[in-house]
Amino acid sequence: MNLYAQTVPQFIKVLGQAHRWLEKAQAHAEAKKFDVNTLLGARLAPDMYPLSRQIQSISDIAKGNAARLAGVQPPAFADEEKTVAELLARLDKTVAFLETLKPEQFEGADTRTVTVPWMPGKGIKGADYLTGIGLPNFYFHAATAYGILRHNGVDLGKTDFLGPVTFHDI
Repeated sequence: MNLYAQTVPQFIKVLGQAHRWLEKAQAHAEAKKFDVNTLLGARLAPDMYPLSRQIQSISDIAKGNAARLAGVQPPAFADEEKTVAELLARLDKTVAFLETLKPEQFEGADTRTVTVPWMPGKGIKGADYLTGIGLPNFYFHAATAYGILRHNGVDLGKTDFLGPVTFHDI
C-alpha cells in the first residue's frame, strides 16, 4: 500500500481549507470592526492550545508525517507567527513543501519503521504511525482550529471543513 494518497493530497486539502477559514475570519473581523489577530489567542478550553498554535500544529503535523513516511527531513518552521497573515503564509509554505513529495518516496512506507523525536529508541511501522498517530492528531488540531473560529462567530459550516468532494454518476 502506498501511503502517499492517504497523506499528501489530504493534508494539502485540509491546509487549503484552514487557509479559507482564516480568510473568513478576516472578513468576519472586518464586518464586526475588530482586529482579526485577537482571535489568535482564542481557545476552546483553558488548557488547550490557542488558535495560533492549532494552525502551527496542523502545519507541523502535515509536513512531519509526510516527511517521515517519505523518508526525508521536514523543513523546520520557527513557530513565531503573530498575525493571521503570517499564519496564512505558513500554511502556504507547508503546502509548497508537500507538493515537492512524490508517490515513489512513499513506496514501502507502510512497513518501514518510522521514528519520532518524542519517543527516542522506539519505532513504529508507517501504516500504524499514520492511522494511530498521524491522521488522528492532524484532524484533532484541524477540528479544534475550526471549532475555535466557529465558536468566535466566524461563519463556517461542515462544507468549510470538508472542502470539495468529487462525486460520480453510478
